[in-house]
Amino acid sequence: MGMTMAEKILAAHTGVEFVEPGQFVEVNVDVVLANDITAPIAIREFERIGVEEVFDRDRVIMVPDHFTPNKDIQSAEQCRVLRDFVQRQNLTHYFEVGRAGIEHVLLPEQGLVLPGDVIVGADSHTCTYGALGAFATGMGSTDIAVAMATGKIWMKVPETIKFVYHGRRRKWVGGKDLILHTIGLIGVDGARYQAMEFSGEAVDALSMDGRFTMANMAVEAGAKAGLFAFDEKTRAYVEPRARRAYTAYQSDGDARYAQVIEINVSELEPQVAFPHLPSNVRPLSQVGQVPIDQAVIGSCTNGRLEDLQVAAQVLRGQKVHPYVRCIVIPGTQAIYLEAVRQGLVETFIEAGAVVSTPTCGPCLGGHMGVLAAGERCVSTTNRNFVGRMGHPESEVYLANPAVAAASAVLGRIGGPLEIRD
Repeated sequence: MGMTMAEKILAAHTGVEFVEPGQFVEVNVDVVLANDITAPIAIREFERIGVEEVFDRDRVIMVPDHFTPNKDIQSAEQCRVLRDFVQRQNLTHYFEVGRAGIEHVLLPEQGLVLPGDVIVGADSHTCTYGALGAFATGMGSTDIAVAMATGKIWMKVPETIKFVYHGRRRKWVGGKDLILHTIGLIGVDGARYQAMEFSGEAVDALSMDGRFTMANMAVEAGAKAGLFAFDEKTRAYVEPRARRAYTAYQSDGDARYAQVIEINVSELEPQVAFPHLPSNVRPLSQVGQVPIDQAVIGSCTNGRLEDLQVAAQVLRGQKVHPYVRCIVIPGTQAIYLEAVRQGLVETFIEAGAVVSTPTCGPCLGGHMGVLAAGERCVSTTNRNFVGRMGHPESEVYLANPAVAAASAVLGRIGGPLEIRD
């Protein structure tokens, strides 16, 4: 009996030839990650363990990105705990404001996470790195403390669901629409503690940016990880960035899957997730008249260069509705700089949008776009739970960058075909 990609990676990091779903294993990790919200808890627990040094100062990475630049005294204190620990441990990879970005955009960009890796992070969207063919998963801060100390974690080997996407995507339909449609199909617990394996000609045609978007939201279906097979697009992305050797894995032809779900995307429209679940999905043509107060384009889901290019394509020559705030947040400083060089930032500002320094900010209701009671936001972020972006009586609608940009112009949720060919 063969193994899935997820099982092969875990077997290799456990030091055995074969693992199977349901088996408990102790896994060696390649990268341990924490941010300004989760690191202080992990650091406190790390110090309680009683070890003096992290297992490998090159493989423990700290990124202040959620409440940064520091929005208040409390967030400043959180970041100070992180900075002090980094200096005491002499960690190699620490990304301060001005040199950083949103962690899940930054680490692949910097070549710090690679195909075949096991990556654990004190953030649920660590699963983003599955786009590279890695087994990447979020864990609690106490588990991360142990991983920082030992370089090991324990877990139950998950089953794998294989998703096969057929057909050719229509214009303005991207990875965000494929994953929203999938979550709408199976529900927010449809892949609970399972690995999602994405395949088929429709995802093969996706750019790496589109794959990162899909892997990022695997957790919104309850998944432990979301993985793409390594191919030439992955190689082209990884090779110029990789700082160490890596191993690419493919699922065996006789691998056992919990189920195989086939999806034809040829007639798929842009998708919109209504409050208050990512699974409450409707095609754009069935949205109706939903006025908005704010549009957010960015986050670890859709803050990459391709996302900004799509948004700029929609906004070029247009004006943001006078009663709408349009907030654009590049995922990293490098993306921000390239957006400046390509004239995208000029397009955003001329349209009446504001461009922020890289930060998670409004995605978690932190800052740079918090909602008041009764306000509605269309956002390229990944969650729309009650109170996620601010007041519990506000509403968040999830969509792709083209829809978010068009909605900012229209003053209601709508698509780019209403203002573009």
